[in-house]
Amino acid sequence: MLRGMATTTYYADDLEAAKDWYAEFLGVQPYFHVPNGYYEFRIGDYQHELGIINRAYAPAGARNQPGGGGFVNWHVDDLEATFARLLAMGAKEYEPITPRGEGTGFVTAAVIDPFGNIVGIMSNPHYLDVLGRTGGA
Repeated sequence: MLRGMATTTYYADDLEAAKDWYAEFLGVQPYFHVPNGYYEFRIGDYQHELGIINRAYAPAGARNQPGGGGFVNWHVDDLEATFARLLAMGAKEYEPITPRGEGTGFVTAAVIDPFGNIVGIMSNPHYLDVLGRTGGA
C-alpha cells in the first residue's frame, strides 16, 4: 500500500539557520521556498523531498521540545481509503485529511500508530512526476 516516501518534514524555530545547515549538509540548495514558512530540497536517487517548515506552522501536537514533530509523508494512490484502513487497524488520527492549497493536488493526513509513531500519508503530484520520469510503475 505504501508506494514510497513523498516528503520528509522537519520543524525549526529558526527557518533560515535550518535551511543553511541542511543546504551545507546535503550539498544542494532548496528548489522551492515559501517566505517565512518553508524550504524544500530534492534529494536521493528518486529526488525525494526534504522540507524544513517554520515551527509556527506545525500541527498543535508537534509544537513541543526538540526531538518531536518530524515525520515522513508516504505517497499513496487512494488517500481516503488508506487513512480509513489505518484507523480501522487501531491508529489514532493525528491530523485529518487536509488539502494543502487550492488546486495544487497536495492532500495530507497523519495518524499515530499503536506504538506511538506518526505516520503521514499524502497525495503528492511531485512524487508521481518523479516516478514517471524515472520509469517507475
